[in-house]
Amino acid sequence: MKRRMILAGAVGATTMLAGCAEAFFFHPDQATYTTRGSLGAVVEDVFFDSSGSSLHGWWMPASGPARATVVHLHGNAANISNHARLVAWLPAEHINVLTFDYRGFGHSTGSPSLDGVVADTHAAIAEARRRQPGVPIVLFGQSLGGATAIRAAAEETGDDIRLVVIEAAFASYRGIVRDATRYSVLALLAPVAGLTLPGEAKDPASAIARLRMPVLILHGERDRVIPIEHSEQLLAAATGPKQFIRIPGGQHIDAMSRKDVRDSVLSAILAAL
Repeated sequence: MKRRMILAGAVGATTMLAGCAEAFFFHPDQATYTTRGSLGAVVEDVFFDSSGSSLHGWWMPASGPARATVVHLHGNAANISNHARLVAWLPAEHINVLTFDYRGFGHSTGSPSLDGVVADTHAAIAEARRRQPGVPIVLFGQSLGGATAIRAAAEETGDDIRLVVIEAAFASYRGIVRDATRYSVLALLAPVAGLTLPGEAKDPASAIARLRMPVLILHGERDRVIPIEHSEQLLAAATGPKQFIRIPGGQHIDAMSRKDVRDSVLSAILAAL
């Protein structure tokens, strides 16, 4: 009897974990972390549609003739008010920024999913084109946003996306779940739960191999959220022009707090235009 109870409990736990495997990737909220007025740039509210969801974003126009538009894809937690400061320095460099919340984040409607945030990225790219027709586009994705940016860029057919900048992204959906649970009691259940996640065909490591525009990969050497080995796998899989910046002492998505890294990103943007 006891053995059957343990087995039943294990099966139940596995089923429950599998059912919420995608939820592992999303931790949205509606809190206000930073006000628009504190960013040091002009910030406008924007709303646009994405397959039934209304997405909210902030548009930061360039402080002069725009060299490019950066579409910013933030990480898996909070909302744009917690992430916008990481890209608010770009308008002063004559670069527009569109940062937006995925479905279910901040003031965006709907519920997030791994395929859904890719669709949201396509909608954001379309909004950037509508706002500044003919201006080159750069995708800048951080953490989950980096993985999503890679997939979206691989699906886009236009030639106006000149560069994809990826900070602290993961190479595989199932791989990052495995790494995140490696030292927990969930380690034995993670392989089963992972079967409900997108497989290799949708992995960022597969998508990056299809990119022909340049890719700039950033990753902190002390990142405890997403190990730097994921970026090394992405670098190895990329077949187009690529550059990798290892950040000594860098933690998870703290690269934009470093002027030398910001300068390198700006140089890569300008070189790609």
